[in-house]
Amino acid sequence: MAQMKRSVIVASAMVALTACAPAGYDGANSSAAEPVAVAAAEPTAAVEPEASAAPEAPASEQAPPPADVKLTDQLVGKKVARMGNVVTDQDGWILYRFDKDSDDPPSSNCVDKCAQIWPPALTDGNPQLEGVSDDKVGTVTRQDGTRQITIGGWPVYRYIGDKKPGQWKGQAVGGTWFVVDPNGKKNLTCLPTGTPKAVAPPAASDSGGAQGGNSGYTY
Repeated sequence: MAQMKRSVIVASAMVALTACAPAGYDGANSSAAEPVAVAAAEPTAAVEPEASAAPEAPASEQAPPPADVKLTDQLVGKKVARMGNVVTDQDGWILYRFDKDSDDPPSSNCVDKCAQIWPPALTDGNPQLEGVSDDKVGTVTRQDGTRQITIGGWPVYRYIGDKKPGQWKGQAVGGTWFVVDPNGKKNLTCLPTGTPKAVAPPAASDSGGAQGGNSGYTY
């Protein structure tokens, strides 16, 4: 798969508070901090092509994705109301990137409980692309041997706190998770006040553990 190059022009403008609430946001019940519009954007940049990632393990050495994990078969780059440019999977779930990961070389540092909250977008081949350039898309081999999709070199994930496709309740969680745009950049169009906390891992939730903003988890 072609290596990734980065170039992006990100723009954001001040909008009304209600216009910037995440899809499905419930101000009375949501554990996330209340969203507001911000005039924040990464600077316009034209960057040299990404350095090559570490060599992929031979196919015979790569572990197949777990049987109970749904693969990401498609990446769709599109614009959605209030948030702007996003990437979703084939079912419309918005994808995120993690500041503690690396894009050069691509690597994922979200494992164990983190990966339960932020399931990696796994693949067993090349996903179909719509609105995402093929030179932005690659894969990285995770610690367990599975292959995770990268955009602009950044591994991408879903968030279990999003309860239906099109939501972006993971925006700015822990100050390190952000909606990814089709170039692999952070979409900073719509940010919450404060620093939202992640929901608890599924096991903690199932056993009556803390939920949402009381979970104490920052990843």
